[in-house]
Amino acid sequence: MYKKKQYVFSFDKPVSVEIRQYTKSDFPALMAIQKESFPPPFPSELWWNSEQLTNHTEYYPEGAICIEVEGEMAGSITALLTDFDPASPMNTWEEATDNGYIRNHNPKGKTLYIVDICIRPKYRSLKLGQLLMQAMYERVIQDRLARLLGGGRMPGFHRFSDQLTAAQYVEQVVSGEIKDPVISFLLRCGRTPVCVVANYLDDEESRGYALLMEWKNPFQNY
Repeated sequence: MYKKKQYVFSFDKPVSVEIRQYTKSDFPALMAIQKESFPPPFPSELWWNSEQLTNHTEYYPEGAICIEVEGEMAGSITALLTDFDPASPMNTWEEATDNGYIRNHNPKGKTLYIVDICIRPKYRSLKLGQLLMQAMYERVIQDRLARLLGGGRMPGFHRFSDQLTAAQYVEQVVSGEIKDPVISFLLRCGRTPVCVVANYLDDEESRGYALLMEWKNPFQNY
């Protein structure tokens, strides 16, 4: 069982957090956080349901991680194992994650694919998302996997889609000319761009696009 305790800072005050694998007793809190984290126009049918969460804890419990702040559930990250073919990177979220049910989890896969990450809005200033991503990097190293991979939403793109293509938008985010809530966060976490994927998710703000981003295991030879 993965479990780690540490402190984060709220302004100058240390705050205790715990990162651990989530279980069935956490499901109600996790589903509530999804609703808080992804309000409309994000499609409500993409919020977690109990069957999906059950599959996460049964198919790949090592990839079902949550974080608590002084005992209160504050967020989660979920992953599965797969094989990644760099020559064919254009999978949709539904294809890559089995629509969030992860029945396509491959225990022998060498790529850790991020299904979802969300943080309760009131805790976002504590940089908990980076701690959850770090937990997944630790899993990549522990299990000698090749990489972490996942599609990042581009929720700021709708403000520029009449001026820029998705690829141009990403280029400006990476160069620092535009800040995107998700892509900029993933860059801060150490993820690097692979390619833009069209029709990745039914996501109006991103106009259906996502940026596939990876983190390669620094201890593996390529």
